Amino acid sequence: MEESVARLADAWGVATRYENSDQQQVTVETDVVVKVLAQFGVDASTPDSVERELALVERRRAEQRLPPTIVIREQETYDLRGPATVELEDGETVTVERHLPDSLPLGWHTIRTGTQTVTLAVAPKTLPEAPRTWGWMLQLYAARSKDSWGMGDFADLATVARRSSQELDAGVVLVNPVQAPSLTHPVERSPYSPTSRRFANPLYLRITDTAEFLQACPRTRQLIRDLRPANEDLIDYDAIWEAKRQALELLFPGGEVEMDADLKSFATYCALAEIHGNDWREWPEDRAEPPADRVAFHAWMQHLCTRQLQDVRLAAHEAGMAIGVIHDLPVGVHPGGADTFTDPDAFAIDVTVGAPPDAFSADGQGWGLPPWRPDKLAETGYRPFRQVLRSVLKHADGIRIDHVAGLWRLWWIPPGEPPSRGTYVYYDADAMLGVLALEAYRAGAVVVGEDLGTVEPVVTKTLQENGMLTSAVLYFQRDYYADGHPLIPPSQWNPNAMASISTHDLPTAATFFAGEDGPDFDELMRAEGIDPGDRVAGAHALLAHAPCALVLTSPQDALRDTRQPNVPGTIDEHPNWRIPLPVVLEDFFARVRDITRPLRQRKPGTTA
Repeated sequence: MEESVARLADAWGVATRYENSDQQQVTVETDVVVKVLAQFGVDASTPDSVERELALVERRRAEQRLPPTIVIREQETYDLRGPATVELEDGETVTVERHLPDSLPLGWHTIRTGTQTVTLAVAPKTLPEAPRTWGWMLQLYAARSKDSWGMGDFADLATVARRSSQELDAGVVLVNPVQAPSLTHPVERSPYSPTSRRFANPLYLRITDTAEFLQACPRTRQLIRDLRPANEDLIDYDAIWEAKRQALELLFPGGEVEMDADLKSFATYCALAEIHGNDWREWPEDRAEPPADRVAFHAWMQHLCTRQLQDVRLAAHEAGMAIGVIHDLPVGVHPGGADTFTDPDAFAIDVTVGAPPDAFSADGQGWGLPPWRPDKLAETGYRPFRQVLRSVLKHADGIRIDHVAGLWRLWWIPPGEPPSRGTYVYYDADAMLGVLALEAYRAGAVVVGEDLGTVEPVVTKTLQENGMLTSAVLYFQRDYYADGHPLIPPSQWNPNAMASISTHDLPTAATFFAGEDGPDFDELMRAEGIDPGDRVAGAHALLAHAPCALVLTSPQDALRDTRQPNVPGTIDEHPNWRIPLPVVLEDFFARVRDITRPLRQRKPGTTA
């Protein structure tokens, strides 16, 4: 049976063995493979059922001469194995005998044969070269101003972009995910666990910048000003949302709100979540329709978010930023949230993705996020992926893909199993990258892939071949194949990368360089002509020596803050995602002028 299960698993892209972080082959237990196959609706529980499923696979292959989605690159052809009609995106029709012509335009097209309708994407060979500049890795909630309501907001983001460009010659701001959480108590703190990756987070609205506030009567404006929560020592998301919710309800004009089917579905989820909680899987089956005014309210808030996000982008452009604002895309969504409510068939909802055991986590990791089903992505022309990309790119100048290796494979943990008892499920990486390249090209956006940790070499190599930037973190830039793992001089870093000192999941520079690993960098600093007496300043100088397209530091590192934004694996032991910057924005830019001077002095085409 095990050989037959392996054949069936291969047909569905489920790994029966993999190479771990120590380059050792690991065989996945058969019962784990069976449980993962079950998430595709495939019964591999008995020898007879395995044979039936294998027969179904063969029958499907015989009946369909083409896959449900074909992704090619410009100037490439494709053997359709028979005649077909290609309906181009602009309405033009092309008849082909067998091979797609290599002159098809970029875009989303449709192939029709006598028995199939197939989605065709023609993607660019590569993205344009990214501008060379420096900037910030910003945790927006932490970047409070004197006008903030307890946390940084979209107006604060516009201020960071504008003043960083005008006063510090910065060309880019990478902002944490600003996708929507479920706005129920307690409000989700982590920006990497949204309820939806397609809609924005109303917590980031600047209430007093809305047209509705500016047009309100003096009494209403004063009532709303009185709701403003104080900027406390730690960010209190529940108190902030309660205040902003009351303010927005005072401003909501009521009546009909323009919404397409996707926005209506999202707003319906939000309205129902107010009644039944944030996990739709636990809602009563006989629930009533939500009140129409609450659906309209949640849709209206999304329109406000869109306007303010567009204002952010405009501020960055008017200030002359070389790139502008790059938005971070988290790896997944809440299993009972808005995206799975809207499109449940696209997800393996009972699965959580994570990571296998390695040197950093002996038991593996489970992230509590359900994966897309690769078969459903292909069957729908990658519609869910397209929708997520477009929702981010409509108000962004770039996109960072968290855990970009997930475009190749994800570690699926079946229900009821610990993270160590999972296996990899493979995606069509060529198709996923093609879709990403096409959508980014059309948006004129930069793409950054987060390829840190245990990542197959093909990931980094292929990203760079596609004109996408990879990630380089100063702490980890070592030659792990040499004895002692010596540090790699910044001048030898890959130019096709986004370089930084740290990340939000690691100690800040002030903490790291005061620790046991800090002295390792003294020799490197001296070799680069940098005084190691101030290692935090030296780290910024090292970063400036890198030829990477983008070099980013965080406000926490530039301000020498010792508080880490997020400590993975902790919940209440550390105030994750709740720590504000130690200064308000009005005082921030003068405080970081000296330490960022080496970054500002980087010249285009040079390494220092």
